[in-house]
Parts: sequence; C-alpha cells; structure tokens
Amino acid sequence: MLRRLSIRNVVLIDKLDLDFRDGLSVLTGETGAGKSILLDSLGLALGARADSGLVRHGTDKCSVTATFTLPAGHPVYRLLAEQDIEVEDDELVVRRVVTSDGRSRAYVNDQSVSVGLLRDVGNYCVEIQGQFDQHGLLDPTTHRATLDAHGNLGSLALTVRDQWRAWRDTQKELTAATNRINKAREEEEWLRHAVDELEKLGPEEGEEERLAEERQFLMHGEKLVAALNDAAGELSRGKGAESALRSAQRHLERELQKAEGRFEPIIEALDRAAIELEEASRAISVTLADLNVDTGQQETVEERLFALRAAARKYNVPVDGLNGLMKEYRSQIDQLEFGEKELSRLTAAVAEHRAAFIDAAQKLHGARKAAAETLDTAINAELPPLRMEKARFVTDIAELEENEWGIDGIDRVQFMVATNPGSPAGPLNKIASGGELSRFLLALKVVLARVSAVPSLVFDEVDSGVGGATAAAIGERLHLLAGERQILVITHSPQVAARGRTHFNIAKSENDGSMVTRVNELVDGARREEIARMLAGHSITAEARAAADSLLDQPR
Repeated sequence: MLRRLSIRNVVLIDKLDLDFRDGLSVLTGETGAGKSILLDSLGLALGARADSGLVRHGTDKCSVTATFTLPAGHPVYRLLAEQDIEVEDDELVVRRVVTSDGRSRAYVNDQSVSVGLLRDVGNYCVEIQGQFDQHGLLDPTTHRATLDAHGNLGSLALTVRDQWRAWRDTQKELTAATNRINKAREEEEWLRHAVDELEKLGPEEGEEERLAEERQFLMHGEKLVAALNDAAGELSRGKGAESALRSAQRHLERELQKAEGRFEPIIEALDRAAIELEEASRAISVTLADLNVDTGQQETVEERLFALRAAARKYNVPVDGLNGLMKEYRSQIDQLEFGEKELSRLTAAVAEHRAAFIDAAQKLHGARKAAAETLDTAINAELPPLRMEKARFVTDIAELEENEWGIDGIDRVQFMVATNPGSPAGPLNKIASGGELSRFLLALKVVLARVSAVPSLVFDEVDSGVGGATAAAIGERLHLLAGERQILVITHSPQVAARGRTHFNIAKSENDGSMVTRVNELVDGARREEIARMLAGHSITAEARAAADSLLDQPR
C-alpha cells in the first residue's frame, strides 16, 4: 500500500509530506484548492508524462517520492528482480524529478531507471480511476484481460497464446518453404543449365591462385632454360671444372707425404668443391628435365584460368566461390525433388497447430462465458445499493471471424450497460452518464478487487454528479472496498467523506506573497467542521453540525 507521498515544488505545493494508512482515506477541499495537483504529483511518481509546467515558479526543479509497502510474492518483485533492483524490508520507493526545462529522471529504490520501467512498477502499485480512465476499464481493449483475471483464466489464456504462436510460427515456415520452392520451380531450367555448366568446368578451391602462379612461370620459361644451359656450358668448358678440381687434387696427393700435413686442408677443400660442383651439375640437369616450356602447356593453363574467371564474372562470384555456388544450385534443385515432402509435412503441422489452437480457444471461450455470468451477477448485485435498481450490466462475448483471431483467442469482450428497462445494452463508455459511469466503475472495482494485484486504488470524484442517498450508497461501497484494498478518494460529497478512516483537507492560502497549497489531516472537531461546511457551505449552522455528527457516527 501507499505509505508516504512527499512532494517538493510542484505548482502550488512547496513542501508536502503525507502519511497514508490502510482502509479508506478521503481528501476534501474547496474547488481550486489543489486536489488535482495531488493527483498530478502521484501520477508523476508513477511514470506519467512529465511537464515543465509542474515545476513551481521560481524553482529549477520539482520532485515527487512515493513509498510503498508490499506483501511478499507481489508481482512487482519479479519485475524488479529482472532489473537487478533489490527491495529491502518489503519497502519500495519510487521517485521522479522534473527540471524547469522539461527533462526528467526516474528512480526506484534510489537506482536510476527508465520512465517506462517506473510506469510498469506504478501500474503494479496504484490504479488511478478518473485521471487515467483511458488506460482503465473505460478502454474496451482492457475488458478481455479484466474478465480473464476475474475468472482466474490465466492458465487457459496462456495455453491459447502458446498454441497461437506455434500455429503462426509453423505457418511462417510453410510460407517461406512454399516461396523457396516456387522460386526454384520458376528458375529450374536455368538452375539445371548452370549446374551442368559448372560441373563440366569443375572448379576447385585455390585453383585460380595455382594457375596464375604456373602461368607466370611459363611466361618466363625460355629465359630460365637458357640460363640453365649457359650455366651447364660454363661448368663443362674446356676439360670441365670438375676435371680441373680432381686434377689439382691428384697433383697435391703425389707430394702429400713430403708436405708434412700442409696439403691435407687443401685436398679436403678441393674434394668438397668437387662434390658441390657435381651436385650443382646434377641439379641443373634435373631442373632442365623438369622444365616444360612447351607453348602448348602455357596456352592450356591460360585457357583454364580465363575460363574460370569468365564463369566467375557470369555468376557474379569470386573464382573460389564457384564451387560453393555449384553446391548451392544443386541444393535448390534437390529442394524441388524433396520439397513436396517438406510442404506436405509443414501443411500437416499447420493444420495440427490450428486445430490445437481452436480447441484451446473454444475451451477459453466457454470459460469466459461462465466467468462473464458470475461477473455480471456480482456487478448487478452491486447496482441497487448504488441507487441503480433499473440498470443492467452485461459482459458481451462475441466470436471473431478467423481473420480477426489472435494471441488472446477468438473472442471480443466488451462491457455493456443498459440504464433503463427495455433499452438495449450499449458500450460502457458511451451509454452511461457521468454520475452513472462513476457508479458502474465503482461496482466493477468492488467486484474486481478480489482478484486484482494492485494494492491501492485512487478515485477522483467518483461521486461526481450525485448526492443524497446515492452519495451515501457510494460511500458505503467505498467503505466495503476499503476492507480489501487501500482506497484514496477525492470527493465533494460529505456522505463519502464521512466514511473515511483518514480525512485530509486541501486548502490554498497566501504565504510570503505567493499562493501555496497545504494538506492537513483532520480529526475530531476539525473533521466535523469540514463535513458541516460540505453540507451547508461557508455559513455553518448548528443543523449542519448535527448532520455531520450523524454522518460521522457511521462505521469507518
């Protein structure tokens, strides 16, 4: 529940700290005193749109802080855990700061968060009826979820959602497969021609680089052969270099003993030189034998290289991509051969998931019908005490056309009302007048409070347009609702105000030359005077005070 609301520099409010209790709290005051500012401030803390006009004149920023205590297991804990925000001692503090240039910052438990997250947190904590009607029960798009919550149909609704997603996902697979196969059929002749051409070409990975290197070598082949022949000729000129080395070696060996070891290093060096020379001559011979400088070979290499590059240009891929492209085209042709089986499998799967969705949706439809009967009975039982004996509430459930089915099933759910006997029921937000609408919404709130996770409800002038016995009936229903939820009500009705467990008075006064809004908790005599004022106006009479006493004698 909302425990504390702290407001700083919001329009006419310079500094305000309000402590709330459970049960029913009422806020009263003369028109223009600033009741709407309180709602705007609370809405700001709960993620409503920021407006620089809320910043009090002469200040650079405003702030609103709301403190809540929530029961264990409340859904907001899971939301905060997903954002790594800790909650200590079951206390949740949300804060919003708005600067005079319109920028705003949001905090949850002193951790900076997005305004979107702040709004999600706020939706779990407080529901404001009146200021945010477009997001509440007056919006027909909320009626289906409201009915499901009342009937505890969450599990059935989740099954419908799962079956819908499975059906839609499989349908997407079928559509994609059908498109692929149809495209392959359209291109079949061309694909087969391309595969035939590429298979005949037989491209290999890395072939372009190898052929380019070989071509480069063959282009210089004649010069390389000439160089090898010249080298061989130099080595064999005259008697030949090897013969000269061996001859020199023999001359030295004849006098080896006489040289007393001086010739041995020379002979060894000549021997090594002769061996290296022999290896060089052999290498020249081997290289000459390996070299193929046939111009025909060069032409063959060039033809192959040019054919690969031409194919790459034709199919707009690198030469090394030709082999992969050939495999891809083969795969597309294979899809034609095996695609019918795939289409048959997916078609059967789509039909199976569709049938499962319809079965789950029909079960949910039946459960919604049953829940609607109990909801209608409960709400219609609330109308007579609210002086709407002749009114009737109806939950209309219409089955949608297949093209309108969706993740929430096959139903359109709308809350309808008839305010006069014999008149047809119409949409809640179009048929009921201002006073009637407030009472219908109050009846809904009383019934739905038992299944709502929102611990605090705020009503902005729920008694608008009514008085007397009807206002008293509204006060009684709010009193009953406050037994299950914390209720805050802004009211002009003394019958409603007298029912409050806590009573705040909102007043505007001048302070140091500027107007400020003050909020005071009223007790005992001060409360009696305020209710007497609401009954009689500015001139409070003894009769008004007596009437106030009578109202205050009711249970609170």
